[in-house]
Amino acid sequence: MTSSAAPAVLTTSDSFAVHYRVEVHSLKAHLFKVTMTVLTPAACQVLRLPAWIPGSYLIREFSKHLQQLKAQQGGVCVPVQQLDKASWQVECQPDVALVVDYLVYVQDASVRTAWLNTERGFFNGTSLCLQAPQAAAMPHALELMPVQGVQGWQVATGLEPVHTDASGFGLYQACDYDTLVDCPVEMGAFWSARFEVFGIPHRLVVAGAPPSFDGAQLLADTRALCEAELRFWHDLEPAHGPDEHTPAPNNKQRSPVPFGHYVFMLAAVHDGYGGLEHKNSTALIASRKDLPRKPRTTLASSATHTQPEGYTTLLGLISHEYFHTWNVKRLRPAELAQVDYSRENYTQLLWFFEGFTSYYDDLFLRRAQRIDNATYLKLIAKTINQVRQTPGRHVQTVAQSSFDAWVKYYRQDENTANATVSYYTKGALVALCLDLTLRAEGRTTLDAVMRGLWSRCAAGPMAEADLLAVLETLGRRSFHNELQQWVHSTQELPVLELLEKHGVKVSLEPESTALQLGLRVKETGGVFVQQVLRDSVAEHAGFAAGDEWLAIQTDEGAWRLHTLDDLLLYTAQTNTVTALIARDKRVQQLELALPTATSTVRLAVGDLDAVNQWLDSHPPEKP
Repeated sequence: MTSSAAPAVLTTSDSFAVHYRVEVHSLKAHLFKVTMTVLTPAACQVLRLPAWIPGSYLIREFSKHLQQLKAQQGGVCVPVQQLDKASWQVECQPDVALVVDYLVYVQDASVRTAWLNTERGFFNGTSLCLQAPQAAAMPHALELMPVQGVQGWQVATGLEPVHTDASGFGLYQACDYDTLVDCPVEMGAFWSARFEVFGIPHRLVVAGAPPSFDGAQLLADTRALCEAELRFWHDLEPAHGPDEHTPAPNNKQRSPVPFGHYVFMLAAVHDGYGGLEHKNSTALIASRKDLPRKPRTTLASSATHTQPEGYTTLLGLISHEYFHTWNVKRLRPAELAQVDYSRENYTQLLWFFEGFTSYYDDLFLRRAQRIDNATYLKLIAKTINQVRQTPGRHVQTVAQSSFDAWVKYYRQDENTANATVSYYTKGALVALCLDLTLRAEGRTTLDAVMRGLWSRCAAGPMAEADLLAVLETLGRRSFHNELQQWVHSTQELPVLELLEKHGVKVSLEPESTALQLGLRVKETGGVFVQQVLRDSVAEHAGFAAGDEWLAIQTDEGAWRLHTLDDLLLYTAQTNTVTALIARDKRVQQLELALPTATSTVRLAVGDLDAVNQWLDSHPPEKP
């Protein structure tokens, strides 16, 4: 479907250095048309499209989808020369507005790029909006044109509206290019609701929700998480009057909330998961089956109505991205104070910005009373086991993992688990160890440290030295050795010992058959090896990624395998077996020594008062 013809005169005004008009060129061909007007171009005007989007540390080459770029001044075409993979130069008259138009193919359902079909549209400015470098710090405008022939579509975005219709189509403004591209746009016939937290407007939109979707439940849970995190960062307290959104007055000094409104944009799909943070919004994607569901009135089962298990994971994602509003979008690595969209921007601090956020995301589910202690400890145990089951933790420090994100974390392969450690999961455990250490010493908490960093760095760029300084001030000693051991070395973290000191009961249980063998497999119509873990019995036997494990040969005979758990049926009386595998369509025999049992961590509440003292965020008693 093609939109109506462009008007002869653009709505650009002298107040905007750069104006973008985005319209649907074709829903079925998945094409947006962008018309960019540079009010005062340079004589040799350079235009660039970003190669990556902040928050997702991988060069994605967005320019590969840009096509048919043309330029004109005063209605006359002017020459355009491509300089490199994502830059163009236009020969201009400096005193005449430059109008550039082009098409962008969009068919990536992730939160990082752009999407367009007959159901919905979505885009990040980094995928669609060329940058005029000399005007990057000046005011920008984005004009969203209604989609012709389509009824019921609305717009959701964190951008500031100038002139918009009831559906949200129209003109928006941004103070600079960075702000413009940090506000994604969702359009379509989505579910939408609004709520306030401490007087701050929030909007929640969900595209692609099934009929069973319980919007009221998601709204209530999201609001509770927002309230808990706003209170955390800004010491806000709920009022006890007719207006429950107004903070109760007291004599405490509060830092201002860094946004005037916030938008959650959630795309519900058949199978997906992810999120990307922005200054006053977030783009999320989740599986439809994980959305909260209304109680059934037909085809009801005898079981009590419960929400999907994946719903807790979705709430954790919402909590994570909202926490990023402070921790990475404002409080951010010094190396990313000024983003270079054309190349990698390296930092060793993702263990803090992603890892500490990963610690707090589930913790706020507990503090907002969305989950109980047992569920929270189960989530912590999952993180601990993920790190324990990664041989790469002995190879790569979590600081190195942060620096290497551009080439390793976002480009995983069959050897990733053996060579790397996740700055999300290990970073979360570093935060846990730090918090429990501070609480055990009784002088401060990680909560106070986070707020101290917010104050010290004026909600701006920070370095590891800032973290050390705040830790020393509040903890009254140096924490240099802890960070050296936990962040800059591959030593094991003292997480289990610290948990036991805080009332958590730690037990060990047998791991899955695959992990005891040192394999990660896919079991669909057979057993297919995806990864072989370092120094495992599977590696010693000669297994390789891509093998299909067909059968085993024992003294009692040969047995076909359908799942790895079949081994338990056929190997009770033997310590070694012959594995029959298919590799490149050739059947081979591998001699496999069966391992002794290895363990996975299980956590439970031991001392309820001690656990609640930690999870309810009570400050430690003064020594």
